[in-house]
Amino acid sequence: MREGEREDYFATMILSKYFPSLAILTRSFTFTHNSSITFSDVKMKNFHLISHPLIERDVAILRNIKTRAELFRTTLHRLTILIAYEVTKNISVREITIRTPLEKCAGKEVGEEIILVPVLRAGLGMLDGFLSVLPEAKVGHVGLYRNEETLEPVKYYTKYPAHVKNASVFILDPMLATGGSAEACIQLIAELEPRRISLVSLVAAPEGVHRVRKSFRNVSIYTAALDRELNAKGYILPGLGDAGDRIFGTN
Repeated sequence: MREGEREDYFATMILSKYFPSLAILTRSFTFTHNSSITFSDVKMKNFHLISHPLIERDVAILRNIKTRAELFRTTLHRLTILIAYEVTKNISVREITIRTPLEKCAGKEVGEEIILVPVLRAGLGMLDGFLSVLPEAKVGHVGLYRNEETLEPVKYYTKYPAHVKNASVFILDPMLATGGSAEACIQLIAELEPRRISLVSLVAAPEGVHRVRKSFRNVSIYTAALDRELNAKGYILPGLGDAGDRIFGTN
């Protein structure tokens, strides 16, 4: 089997296993062993792979083991702003009347309650970028850590704004790996009856996307990169390492 045929074989195998409902337009589809899955046109309900040259540049910076914490944070902030524009393009707006220095005119403002929920601690690295775009948003927090033996999430903290019901909630978590933490967080928030829930990540594994879609069909998933797979410890490959450690300079 030639190299190109082998790549196509593994790509088809992964996609057929985890995403049987995908409709792939073959105009541009590549898969390499040491990179993420990339494809220019994928149609799958509520899954959004955000593609832009500047996003791809910043994802590469975050992946690089040589990127220090200070550059990692500034790049993450910039990347999150770019992602936020895509994630918020369908929020509702309402018309208002404003006055310019010359006369009255029509304008628009955000027409729905927006709540940002970073998953502690790594999700905090995405919060400032979203608040730069949505300064009117309220912020909740969910604290989860992963049991390194079971790879399942353990909750240790929750705090939400007063009015989650009927709000649009954006869960911020850089890594969608096994999907366990995302699933647990979505379940906690779903019980509060928001209008809609969106999960926003930087890098996702097929296993995590599959798990979330299986449990919550109506939750929209946004990511800047869909990577190859998880290793035995539940880390995304090729991934970017532990996002929290790289943001905060810890080990």
